[in-house]
Amino acid sequence: MSNKKKIFVLGVIASMIVIIFSSISINKSFGVKKYFDYEFVDGEVLKIKEESITPDPLVPGRYVGKQKIEVKLLEGVHKGKTYDVINVLSNRHNIFAKPGMKAIFTVRMKDGKEHVWFYNYKMDRYIYILVGLFALTLVVFGKMSGVKSIISLLFTGVIIIFVLLPIIFRGGNPIPWAMLLCSVITVVTFLLIGDFNRKTYAAILGTIIGVVISGIISYTFGSLAKLSGIHMEKGEQILYLAADYHIQINGLMFTSILIASLGAINDVAMSIASSCNELCKRNPDIHLDDLYASLMDIGKDIMGTMTNTLILAFTGSSLNLMLMIWGFQMTTKQFINMPLIAIELVQAISGSIGIVLTVPITAGISIYLIKKKGNFGLRKVK
Repeated sequence: MSNKKKIFVLGVIASMIVIIFSSISINKSFGVKKYFDYEFVDGEVLKIKEESITPDPLVPGRYVGKQKIEVKLLEGVHKGKTYDVINVLSNRHNIFAKPGMKAIFTVRMKDGKEHVWFYNYKMDRYIYILVGLFALTLVVFGKMSGVKSIISLLFTGVIIIFVLLPIIFRGGNPIPWAMLLCSVITVVTFLLIGDFNRKTYAAILGTIIGVVISGIISYTFGSLAKLSGIHMEKGEQILYLAADYHIQINGLMFTSILIASLGAINDVAMSIASSCNELCKRNPDIHLDDLYASLMDIGKDIMGTMTNTLILAFTGSSLNLMLMIWGFQMTTKQFINMPLIAIELVQAISGSIGIVLTVPITAGISIYLIKKKGNFGLRKVK
């Protein structure tokens, strides 16, 4: 790794640290409202005192009914205390308690007395293990490239969590901010993973243009269809938050599509730019027309796989909704005019259009920067 690259990597790490601490410091004075007046703590089920349960007729291996359990809290201000907790097993909240089981409990003070509720299974340890396994896989098989990929992912998370979200909650317009921050993420990601060369610059420009096109299409058709962030999943809950924080809901759908399509468009742009770079290296005298035709041929295969990937990603996230449509035997006119379905279709299709258009755009930019500008001392073709 060159000295220039080392300085850049260290600069990215330093900027993440500065952003995190600056964001925390700035938002301390923001007056964030605390909606949950209780604490979440680890606890252990000591024993089952009573239970009246029957097998769930709909879900095999699950039970419905009621349990009276003795619980010991393992952390928090009430650490070490034991409580009797009524655990109701219903269709919506179904956490089956067993002796010796570690779980998450909520503690709420009311009328000077602690009220303990069985919140959920303890899932965090498995999430952390999975994250660690993912990082280890990247480092073992990707070596230094894997490390840079992890830094890139962390930078993306920092920008979204510590910059974009506070801006939205402070009433900032999410549309221009999303475009700016997605561009920053793109530049940093490509420069971390790639090098400071024309191939990387071409991929950066192609990605930014493709993502913006995708966002503009989604915003245009979302506006025509009278769709907004309120129609998105959890949109109604965000509506309540908007009253306290002046969130501009109308720009949230645009923002979500920019972020969702960024990864796929990244891949497409870099694939085209890398292909152009390799073709020029292998054949410095290749004609511009032949080079563009070759890149478009490569791009056609990428278009098919990446658009399919994007559509499948949106489809997978909407599987329960699709089951509901099929189960209730809704007509096409009925379900296609549902806001949730319309939003999923707008997101998937506008993202796919962005992918398709990224191919010729990145091909043109790559040819101009790599071939015509001369990354390898190539002579111009007349």
